[in-house]
Amino acid sequence: MSHIDAGSCRSTGSWGRPAHEAGTGWAVVDVETSGFHPGHARVVSIAALALSDDGNVEQTLYSLLDPGVDPGPTHVHGLTAEMLAGQPRFADIVAPLIELLRGRTLVAHNVAFDYSFLVAEAEMIGAELPIDSAMCTVELARRLALGTENLRLETLAAHWGITQLKPHDALDDALVLAQILKPALALARERRVWLPVRPLSRRLWPNGQVTHEDLRPLKMVASRLPCTYLNPGRFIAGRPLVQGMRVALAAEVERTHEELIERIVHAGLSYTEAVDTETSLVVCNDPEPAHGKGYHARELGVPLVADAEFLRLLESVVGGTRIEEFNPTSVGEQFALF
Repeated sequence: MSHIDAGSCRSTGSWGRPAHEAGTGWAVVDVETSGFHPGHARVVSIAALALSDDGNVEQTLYSLLDPGVDPGPTHVHGLTAEMLAGQPRFADIVAPLIELLRGRTLVAHNVAFDYSFLVAEAEMIGAELPIDSAMCTVELARRLALGTENLRLETLAAHWGITQLKPHDALDDALVLAQILKPALALARERRVWLPVRPLSRRLWPNGQVTHEDLRPLKMVASRLPCTYLNPGRFIAGRPLVQGMRVALAAEVERTHEELIERIVHAGLSYTEAVDTETSLVVCNDPEPAHGKGYHARELGVPLVADAEFLRLLESVVGGTRIEEFNPTSVGEQFALF
């Protein structure tokens, strides 16, 4: 873990990365819980698999856990109070879990759920998990456009021809997810899809306690993120994108909004939820939208760009003017940025 100054909050890495870029490996995790609210409900079983960057299993951790509370929905996970009595507590397995997680990206199917329970358990015993990034396989499958009826784990397992022996068993679910991940990573490289890797933050409080920040929806975070570049104005067809341009996303796109937002921020553009006179362009695959942000953009004269063309333009974005570099000396004078 990198050093965190007192009272500070830092995240490492950037949102998303091209599938062909090398990473440091994965930690596939599944937890079964006594309920749905971390901090109140507890983890009753955990499985964690350390995988190489190309998806080969290198290490396995699995344990039932005595939560000290009612185990909750036994009809789902199949674990009774009698089965869990005398099993290890989370504190008993946290040391090997930390070593397994260290330097790897946390992976889970609906990762926000597993992540929130892991850090809640750790923080209750004063432990710190070295989780600096996470990837959700639901979002990864969505980006791959597999054509499946839904994105449930059992559906993806059937799609890849993987046998699921005990649904809602932590170890079986983690093993199935690990087997799904390997071909999914290969397909992502083939289709030039960005992996939905999210950086995670930790905060050091004055009392010395370290807590993880919530894994908030990407749209919410990105729309509030200040851009370090001045907005150079509207996009003009035939010219390149310029850092600082404000980009909104219509519903009529093929790529997922999450992947497009990652690419927008990575390029130094500014993501916006609003479409107004300051918007530089709207990514929209319908040239004549009848409603939504695309329609609003046409009413305001904001250019529409299809997502395939937008991704092509992202390959050659022109450098913008950083806000701290812009120091006008005359009031009321017009300044051209390019």
